[in-house]
Amino acid sequence: MSDDGWRGRWPEGLPVGDAWVAAGASREVVFPYDGSVVAQAPEGDPVLAGQTLDAAAKVRREVGRLPSYVRRAVLQDVHRDVAANREDFERLLVLETGKPLVDCRVEVERTLLTLETSAEEVARLHGETVPLDLLASGRGLLGFWQRRPIGVVVGIAGYNYPLLLAAHKIAPALAAGCPVIAKPAEPTPLSTLWLVHLFREALARAGAPMAAVQLVTGDAEVGRALTTDPRVGAVSFTGSAAVGHAIARAAAPTKVLLELGSNAALVVSDDADLDAAAAAVVRGGYYASGQACISVQRVIVVESVRDDFVRLLRAAMAQVVVGDPRDEATRVAPLIDARSTDRVLGWVQDAAAAGAEIAAGGAARGRAIEPTVLVDVPAGQRVWDEEVFGPVVAVRAVPDLDAALEAVNESRYGLHASVFTRSLATAFRAIEEIEAGGVVINEVPGFRSDVMPYGGVKDSGIGREGPRFAIEELTVTRMAVIRPGEPE
Repeated sequence: MSDDGWRGRWPEGLPVGDAWVAAGASREVVFPYDGSVVAQAPEGDPVLAGQTLDAAAKVRREVGRLPSYVRRAVLQDVHRDVAANREDFERLLVLETGKPLVDCRVEVERTLLTLETSAEEVARLHGETVPLDLLASGRGLLGFWQRRPIGVVVGIAGYNYPLLLAAHKIAPALAAGCPVIAKPAEPTPLSTLWLVHLFREALARAGAPMAAVQLVTGDAEVGRALTTDPRVGAVSFTGSAAVGHAIARAAAPTKVLLELGSNAALVVSDDADLDAAAAAVVRGGYYASGQACISVQRVIVVESVRDDFVRLLRAAMAQVVVGDPRDEATRVAPLIDARSTDRVLGWVQDAAAAGAEIAAGGAARGRAIEPTVLVDVPAGQRVWDEEVFGPVVAVRAVPDLDAALEAVNESRYGLHASVFTRSLATAFRAIEEIEAGGVVINEVPGFRSDVMPYGGVKDSGIGREGPRFAIEELTVTRMAVIRPGEPE
């Protein structure tokens, strides 16, 4: 395995229609660790976006009529091909995202599960009969409903998990019988280009139109062209809340699925296993260098155990290795770009100036940010209120569990939260009262199995991912009513 084993694995240009089309411009893909250029990626424009929409609209009915065995076979083939190239995918992800190798391995593993379970869900895409004769007027009528494809799907992904996020857009759409146009984040198009190429090769082998899966790169104008076209049945977006809200407004009345940001909370109750909780903060706060929407950001500790917990957390920070993301031991590496790094460091400095204690880190180390712990963060600080998307954890003590749960819910976000407790009653109370898409007990809020329904409430989004649930989002029910013979 080498760092460049992925080169030449897909054609030049962009996969538009049934061909690869030359782009009018290119963009450097940069390795965040040292700033070196990984590749020149094709850069699309609104004209190319329009061509993908034309091609998708043209094959919409054909893709919707693809037999179940064909859709399942295509997904199974792509799963096989990704598995056969997993080490090169891992190395490519390290280079284009700058994430540590350990996290890129997890990303590929989760991508494989997403492809596999999407293929399995094809066999479960069915409807039910309806007892129409519950009304006298329905006597003698036969009723059933089916799930039908919603139409053209536009999937827009973030830069932090480009391969996995693309799989969560493309695989359920194809399983549902929808042509899909993927738009990767500008800094990280390479792994998605390769994945789309594998889909198109599998479609061609199955005798299906390659235009069922397309990709266009580009800036916000490209995204606007894709999301505002009336021929689109659904837009699935993963990214920031501000951009997601803008897409939802501009795309109306098209269905929009939003997987947005968060500032995930971890509650440490007075009966928690403090060693386990401290280890979870370290494990859950710094994976992917903190560039994950459900990484631990806010730690809410009941006052009676605050000092012991902070002591354990300080000691556990020694485990977090900062360095070259290609190194097996590295857990924190540089963020995606200098602008993100400057923003995060600025938020840390603002919190410190307002009175927060920097218990660990707080500064740059080369291009990276040291894994940082802020204690006693005052109200109104962005490291607490907003999504930091970096290796920063903020700790605040509260009087009791009531105050802890209230603090979790004060956020405008609600994606995942976790609670550490030995009490079953506390666990069930947290599940009942916390306003989030997922509540995790005695594990990091960043736990996600790709088969579970995943999504948020409030400013964390709308709709659910996970193959079964995404397929439901990307299909509509069609009711059939039949009178087999003459009215009785």
